[in-house]
Amino acid sequence: MKTVTFFNNKGGVGKTSLVYHLAWMFSELGERVIAADLDPQANLSAAFLNEDILEKLWSDDKRSGTVFGSVRPLIRATGDFAVPHLVSIEHNLSLLVGDLTLSRFEDALSEVWPKCLDKDERAFRITSAFSRIIAKAAEIADANLVLIDVGPNLGAINRSALIASDYVVVPLAPDLFSLQGLRNLGPTLREWRDGWNQRFETNPIPDELWLPKGNMKTVGYVVLQHAVRLDRPTKAFEKWIAQIPGEYRRSILGEPLHNPSSVESDTNCLALLKHYRSLMPLAQEAQKPVFYLKPADGAIGAHAQAAADSFCHFEKLARQIAEQVEIRI
Repeated sequence: MKTVTFFNNKGGVGKTSLVYHLAWMFSELGERVIAADLDPQANLSAAFLNEDILEKLWSDDKRSGTVFGSVRPLIRATGDFAVPHLVSIEHNLSLLVGDLTLSRFEDALSEVWPKCLDKDERAFRITSAFSRIIAKAAEIADANLVLIDVGPNLGAINRSALIASDYVVVPLAPDLFSLQGLRNLGPTLREWRDGWNQRFETNPIPDELWLPKGNMKTVGYVVLQHAVRLDRPTKAFEKWIAQIPGEYRRSILGEPLHNPSSVESDTNCLALLKHYRSLMPLAQEAQKPVFYLKPADGAIGAHAQAAADSFCHFEKLARQIAEQVEIRI
């Protein structure tokens, strides 16, 4: 089972939409996949489920149907994590439902992080909770791929989510803020990876295999939400796009840039996705990915062709990611 987290501490880059569409696409390609919503804003869950279902899940006092319900015993110190509940979206696509209440887990994660260095077993159980919940969910669903959505911040919840990650994909928008996000993200990932490696060595139960390795290997970036004219990004974004390859190499990979490259020729670029504009509201209303839109959903004329084209774009991206994370489709 492989875990891939889509992470950028800059919000509004289309990260959740990317996870949503890729989950459907990997399912379309025959993979058994789980979409794990570890963002306390729970936008990914809202993309998959209607409000009536979410209201029912969130009205349960124990939150037994959400990821918060799984970590609740750890917060209350009444036991280890509860068995996760998965919502089946289709036969090979499941959702680990997010929860706004998950933000209450932030304090516990922050508190126990230094205690891991003291060989505190409970600290390790809390810090590794997401990893173990995801592993259990994958066992239940017989899934071989988990796509993880997280919030746009550098807090303790995201640190725990990244520790649970084998691989990291960085979604970007072509703007100054995404470039600054890269400058924050690279050092933070290295700090979290090194910090967890240090703590991993102090594991009080070395014979147990329940702790994640915390690899957090970055496999590339995806540039989203750029306008296109004549098959090229519009001029307003060109100067930002031109800086992405070098900044990614410097900040994320920690490598000097000897030969500047364009995004199109950069081996670290997984995809350059255009903004689907009016297709997105249609997809949100129909509660399906853009590449499944039909004339009955409003995808008529040019919209129908754009929806068909989007299937090719997301399929290509899914295969790119699969190759990077060593999944054979």
